[in-house]
Amino acid sequence: MAASASAGRVAALRVHLASRVRAGRSRVRASWLLVLQASVAAGLAFAVARYVVGHEYPFFAPVSAWVSLGFARDRSLRRVAELAAGVAVGVAAGDLVVHLIGSGPWQMALVLFLAAMVGRLLDAGPMLTTQAGVQAIVIVGLPTIPGAGPFDRWVDALVGGGVALAVVLLLPTDPRRHPRRLGRGAVQELAGMLQVIARGLARPSADDLESALLTGRASQPSLDEWLSVTRSSAQLARLAPAHRRHRAELERMLDVAVLLDRAMRNARVLARRARRTVADGRAAPALADALAQVARATEDLAAATASGTDARQARERLLAVAATLDPHTVAPDDWQAQSLVLLLRSLVVDLLEAAGVPPGDARAALPEL
Repeated sequence: MAASASAGRVAALRVHLASRVRAGRSRVRASWLLVLQASVAAGLAFAVARYVVGHEYPFFAPVSAWVSLGFARDRSLRRVAELAAGVAVGVAAGDLVVHLIGSGPWQMALVLFLAAMVGRLLDAGPMLTTQAGVQAIVIVGLPTIPGAGPFDRWVDALVGGGVALAVVLLLPTDPRRHPRRLGRGAVQELAGMLQVIARGLARPSADDLESALLTGRASQPSLDEWLSVTRSSAQLARLAPAHRRHRAELERMLDVAVLLDRAMRNARVLARRARRTVADGRAAPALADALAQVARATEDLAAATASGTDARQARERLLAVAATLDPHTVAPDDWQAQSLVLLLRSLVVDLLEAAGVPPGDARAALPEL
């Protein structure tokens, strides 16, 4: 028993680590260009402040550029402007306090209060106020540069913010790209999980079903990230004139992300119930075949999500599978397998809706009970 429990923990750790590695690689592929752009912008801001403006130690120029751009996909003009303004407000407040009354504990508290109040006055969002406070703290905590003017660091912050805004204006990004990439990975995770469940029901194998359940649990952060990023991109498309032509696809993708999250939860319930079904060594080949077909349709849906095209192939395959999901036909003499068919029916409806079938038509595609 102890050896079996230890092997189970090792298998769980292996599945969890594999999922984390896949997620990490996906983040690197998705972010490297954004990080490169922000790094180059920081270097350019430093060069402008030093060689054009003439400041010997332009510390806050690259800080402002990097903070404003970072590696976030949401590089809307408003967001970058908020961050750049937050840095500028904090640096200005810190410089003003330091040159008028020096630095110390009470000056630190005062400048933080003033910077936060100015931030709240200028904008309702938290980003500007947070950056204003942080940069004010840095200014009061850093020693004054000998020979520097009273507002040199504020000018550097303005230079960095200006470079960041120029990057946003000159290097527009497609707000669909990152959600598409995340969507493909998340939907492929579901497809892989369904394939493992199908294999576990066909053999039968409780280990396969346990592995599928662990995969489903480990993939939830990927689904959450897809949903969050897609929601942010959809909001950007509603607000930014340059991206409004992408609004319909992003709002549709947001609906798909919600449906896939629901499908993944159904798949986890299916895997848990399936473990009990195969505990006595009974296979469910007809159900396993249906699940394999659903997994292939989910792979088709992943490809359509990645390209932004119509999921016609996934829709056709799912409709064909849905028509066969009569519990009494798939498992005529096994009430436990019949309960799994009922769970699969719910999952297939979610996938049909994600593939573009109206909710009423998706439910009507199933045989009547």
